[in-house]
Amino acid sequence: MKAYFKKYILQFKNPGTTSRGVLLEKPTYFIFLSDENKTAIGECNLFEKLSVDDIPSYEATLNEVVNLLPTKGASVLDSLHNFPSIYFGVEMLLLDWENGGKRILFPEVIGKNGFSIPTNALVWMGSKENMQQQINEKLKQGYTSIKLKIGAIDFATELSLIKYIRQQYNASEVEIRLDANGAYTFTDAKEKLAQLAAYNISYIEQPIKAGQWQEMAELVAHSPIAIALDEELIGVLNHQQQAALINTIQPHLLILKHSLLGGFEACNQWKNLAKSINASWVITSALESNIGLNAIAQYTALGYTKYVQGLGTGQLYTNNIPAPYTLDNQGLHYHTNKSWDLTAIL
Repeated sequence: MKAYFKKYILQFKNPGTTSRGVLLEKPTYFIFLSDENKTAIGECNLFEKLSVDDIPSYEATLNEVVNLLPTKGASVLDSLHNFPSIYFGVEMLLLDWENGGKRILFPEVIGKNGFSIPTNALVWMGSKENMQQQINEKLKQGYTSIKLKIGAIDFATELSLIKYIRQQYNASEVEIRLDANGAYTFTDAKEKLAQLAAYNISYIEQPIKAGQWQEMAELVAHSPIAIALDEELIGVLNHQQQAALINTIQPHLLILKHSLLGGFEACNQWKNLAKSINASWVITSALESNIGLNAIAQYTALGYTKYVQGLGTGQLYTNNIPAPYTLDNQGLHYHTNKSWDLTAIL
């Protein structure tokens, strides 16, 4: 039995723009465990400048992990709680190993014909013309849930784009959800939430920067739009701190991103905290390759909320790993009659 890792650079088909900057490529790491009969794969999805484990010793930690995996197995996880993306990669790897190295982590969700998960369309930031083109494409394709990344261009233009959708479709026909990535100040957020409410927004993610618990709590208490926590959850790894955050802010929703929070175990903890205050959650990919997306999708298929999920990132790259998934306006679909092509990474 041997274990090793490889770095892989995912290339965006089109630049991905958020309020934090423009993404042209996305590094990730694959870890492997193999013997003469099978090879299991996990993805350690390092998200530069956002992952709490984006530190200089990242690759050294990965090297320690693969050296220990063949003899220590699952006990390796005990030392990885401060490395959420590596923790998730190892969780993924071990489940794949247990189930025969076939990228089937939760066999109970696969069934005879695979599974499907309702998924929103994603509109990246850009010029008004670019964003309107993306919106037109998604509407033409028949998507009924559209998520817009906002906060990089002027607010009046963003409002005009939202109004453009609402002039064609009411809230029962097309859901609009927004992701601000912490772009607003507390004072600006209050005013902007009031203006956005006129367009029947489903929810807005992270209107202000993370770490402002009292200000976020006040926004949640008085907002005319449901508020979801996203970046707020990153780096809050202690269960007592997690409980304190949830009890202080009392959010309407949580955005659960396995690679940034620490995998299946961490997402289960956040789910339980959400349930304790009658909040909900949406499971969202964090620009993983199809290896990581597959793990997240199978976990999501175990049981998800009434909300459409955020798993539509698999088609962003020119060099993603060919996988047995398709994506359309009905969601993300796993097909039992399709197969993986791992040539690029094995």
